[in-house]
Amino acid sequence: MAAMVKRLIYGMVIFLVVQSVSGCRSSARLYSSQKKFSPAALREDYTILREILEKFHPALYWYTPKDSMDHYFDSYYNAINDSMTRQQFGFRILAPVTTMIHCGHTSFNYPRQYNKQIREHAQPSFPLFMKIWPDTMVLTRNLNKNDSILKKGAIITSINGLNEKKLTDTLFRYMPTDGYADNVNYVRLSAAFPYYHRNILGLSKTYSIGYLDSLGMERTKEVPVFDPSTDSLVKAFIHSRNKQIDPDEKPEKWARIRSLKINHEDSVAVMEINSFTGGRLPVFFRKSFRTFRKKHIENLIIDIRGNGGGNVSNYTALTRYIRDSDFKVCDTMFTNHNGLGHYKKYFKAGLFNSLLLFFVTRKEADGRYHFRYWEKHVFHPRRKNHFSGNVYILINGPTFSASTLFANAVKGQDNVTLLGEEAGGGWYGNSGIRIPDVTLPRTGMKVRLPLFRIVQYNHTATEKGSGVMPDIYVPPTVENVRKEIDGKMKRTMEIIRQRKNNSNSR
Repeated sequence: MAAMVKRLIYGMVIFLVVQSVSGCRSSARLYSSQKKFSPAALREDYTILREILEKFHPALYWYTPKDSMDHYFDSYYNAINDSMTRQQFGFRILAPVTTMIHCGHTSFNYPRQYNKQIREHAQPSFPLFMKIWPDTMVLTRNLNKNDSILKKGAIITSINGLNEKKLTDTLFRYMPTDGYADNVNYVRLSAAFPYYHRNILGLSKTYSIGYLDSLGMERTKEVPVFDPSTDSLVKAFIHSRNKQIDPDEKPEKWARIRSLKINHEDSVAVMEINSFTGGRLPVFFRKSFRTFRKKHIENLIIDIRGNGGGNVSNYTALTRYIRDSDFKVCDTMFTNHNGLGHYKKYFKAGLFNSLLLFFVTRKEADGRYHFRYWEKHVFHPRRKNHFSGNVYILINGPTFSASTLFANAVKGQDNVTLLGEEAGGGWYGNSGIRIPDVTLPRTGMKVRLPLFRIVQYNHTATEKGSGVMPDIYVPPTVENVRKEIDGKMKRTMEIIRQRKNNSNSR
């Protein structure tokens, strides 16, 4: 292990030198959202991407057989028959072809400067934000503020004649998932429905909105597109959003990553962890669990509903305070090659990632290169400050990647209960660990590409493509959306108080 660490340090030094040199050569470029690229340029980028996916994506054929994937690759190549903007190339070609891989870590993005310019200039959009789940759409915000009919809490039944099922069936074809765990995409739509509707279905001057009136009767109303150029509040928001954040505001930054609240009356601690990267998490965990011991906390709620993953070492650090038995990170972790070869020029930190693959993987009998440390290393429960009370873990669609590994590692333990909805991260396994961007040379478009395929430790028995499932299912409700009630937290507190009452009555 010491030798591997030395090799990693050596590789990192090389990486930092290369990055510092390349950084001196970089300069900001201006991007026009209306710029179009020729079919030849788009096909060149697409061909490079296909080669890289076929060579390096460790789960390219996990859910989609090779003959089917080849068909999709060919079909979208043939669909490049005219010039396109980056937005058109992204949503007409890159999004649907990468979605067919069924890997939640494989998705496209725009060049950084292009994204910055888009953020600084709000665009016309579909005007309604909605909370969406199967068979239900509830209006949460209407950007057209003068609308006296379609207000927060209204049940929407259709948009331009498409009901919830037809809408989500269409939009989900452009939105990645791990396997078939599409609950994450309901949450994505709920957070940014105008964005997905505009980019996938396009803009209209008006939209025909079906809704239920106060008597439960279905009605239809025409609503105009939202024009942000006429809205002073939107202009103010864009201005404030794009202000530089003071880099010294570390406590505020960490609070966005993790927080802790203690309810002494009910002996409940609520630990919210929105990422397993940053926030000095090992120190945070150590101090928190020491506090639980000293204050005799009996119930711990760990909220990872907004946790998209991060550093594997941080998830294992938390697991050791909860899990009662030894565990490993995974049963299997492998990559296709032990280096990126001449393709490393397209990868972010290509030299570093290529060195990493070379030094930390070993070829096994299956012909693949395995990351043996994570496959073999056994983690033991902590003795000091180990938590033996009741643990409630809140999960939903955005529970992803390393947070899925954590949920799986503690699921089934007698004192642990998972509440909420199906996690977005695959229960059987997923792909990740290193997820560099691949930059396409002609358009500058980026595609995230995980380098390792992971099969969970003590994974679910069948490879069915679901996310980690809750022990207690707590779905959204129309009433909770209307009243802005956190239904999952409310249900958890009800269980805690009921258990407390039952214990006191004995």
